[in-house]
Amino acid sequence: MTTHSVPALAVPPDTGGLAEPLFRIAETDPERTVLSRRTGAGWTGVRAADFRDQVCGVAAGLAAAGVAPGDRVALLADNRYEWTLADYAVWTAGAVTVPVYPSSSPGQVRAILADSGAVCCLVDTAERALLIDGLRGELPGLRTVRAFDEDAVEGLTASGADVTPDELTARRAAVRPEDPATLVYTSGTTGPPKGCVLTHANFFAEVDNVLAALPELAAPDSAGRGPRTLLFLPLAHVFGRMVQVAAIHGGVELAHSPSVRELLADLTTFRPTFLLAVPYVLEKILDSARRQAGGGVRGAVFAAARNTAVSCSRAMDADGPGPLLRLGRRVFTPLVYRRVLDALGGEVTRVICGGGALDARTLHFFRGIGMEVIEGYGLTETTAAVAATRPGWARPGTVGPPIPGAEIRVAEDGEVLVRGPQTFTGYWNNAEATAAALRDGWFATGDLGEFDAEGNLRITGRKKEILVTAGGKNVQPGPLEDAVRRHPLVGNCMAVGDGRPFVAMLITLDRPALRRWHAEHGRPEDLDPAADSELTAELQKAVDAANTEVSRAESIRAFRVLPGDFTVSDGTLTPTLKLRRAAILERYAAEVEQIYVRR
Repeated sequence: MTTHSVPALAVPPDTGGLAEPLFRIAETDPERTVLSRRTGAGWTGVRAADFRDQVCGVAAGLAAAGVAPGDRVALLADNRYEWTLADYAVWTAGAVTVPVYPSSSPGQVRAILADSGAVCCLVDTAERALLIDGLRGELPGLRTVRAFDEDAVEGLTASGADVTPDELTARRAAVRPEDPATLVYTSGTTGPPKGCVLTHANFFAEVDNVLAALPELAAPDSAGRGPRTLLFLPLAHVFGRMVQVAAIHGGVELAHSPSVRELLADLTTFRPTFLLAVPYVLEKILDSARRQAGGGVRGAVFAAARNTAVSCSRAMDADGPGPLLRLGRRVFTPLVYRRVLDALGGEVTRVICGGGALDARTLHFFRGIGMEVIEGYGLTETTAAVAATRPGWARPGTVGPPIPGAEIRVAEDGEVLVRGPQTFTGYWNNAEATAAALRDGWFATGDLGEFDAEGNLRITGRKKEILVTAGGKNVQPGPLEDAVRRHPLVGNCMAVGDGRPFVAMLITLDRPALRRWHAEHGRPEDLDPAADSELTAELQKAVDAANTEVSRAESIRAFRVLPGDFTVSDGTLTPTLKLRRAAILERYAAEVEQIYVRR
């Protein structure tokens, strides 16, 4: 076994919960802008004192509605100002937040509300309020349902007028760091969702050590303006939630974007200084820039600019870019780089990227144009990041060393084990799953990994996602999928072949890229992709490139283009855009069979 750890940099609090930093800031720096909320086409800053007062109003309303300390309050909404407001109100009332993904099916919503025993549910829209109302006959413990679009904040504040400030103060004072702060239900890529019990102490250990290890995130920009971030990944996921709490703790102005669809417009108006993202988002931003450049001279200029940025980044870890690279960067900045950065708001200098492996050239491109990419690794059970790269150097293919306070061990079978104050205390109402996941104080992640010579962790696959072919060959699908996904025509893909004679690939197409490719090659847009021999030959190049990285027994022998895409709404992707492999295999069982029947 190999173990690496980094000493903690933050001292955990002995008393109180996650509401305390907000109240402390509101007392010591009441004028500080802690959040911005959307107002028409722009944004309006919210002072710390005003936010605290709104939090107290909603917390009083929850108390008046019968929410007792320790009760669970569900929160089903897209990212918005009221999400964070409600979260802090629940903590101020001494209760426990249960976030629910907006993409959840009615059955999933019912299961989470029933398992958590939620007594109250706050939603964003009237439609979702009707959904919850329709489930109340099966949820006898659920007493209150309120919708933000139907004045939930104002209504709760009014109904809590008789709840005294002393009662709220007493509720806050009774919260202990070891008490549950939230139940975060896993997205269920490998089975039914489980409710991870994350305590106030878990979040303090995570957030305060991340801020100590990455102080650049909370530093003013070159003009002295405060740091700002725009949350577009779902707050129901622990990654977004961690950044929300870190923003309050670190003095980062926080705004919300409801989805990736509205992100580009929000970026240009809010102009964040750092973002959190998943690899898919960064890769699609780069693909979009390449598509806009098109072919001909503009396409050649973009290709040269990309190569220069990648070379500049790689040189940063050696002797630095030479005169020719520096000249190239000056030339390409107004032609290419500035346009890419402007699409992100023009002021982003760092991105925290997690949720999967980022292609090395994509990382180097963004770094080379002046945007640092910090790659991290973590799980719901570790309160988000447990390892992260550090600013100033890049180690593509790794997720860096442990964050302060965390220990990471690679077991004899290659499984990554984690221990530390960020690690969860167990699954709600599921002692069997808790016992299986926690072994002598170590959380068994189910991921496979290894350390490099510098102590950086590299994730190599999932124990349960290994494909075992009929010939007995173990194949990790992740590297194959990452390689095929790099092709601009590929929207997404998934390797198959468990128990089969060979490995094959299901491929979905990037529709905007396909339209451009049709135009460039004089092909009719209505041509069936599965019957287009030229398109098949182009995709074969992506498969061939992937196959150069593996042995013959692990190589992709066939692929099939699917008619649609993998999406969150159809259940084939998690809300953080990870493949739901079982759901994809079930949905496309006929297509998989056709691959092997034809062989």
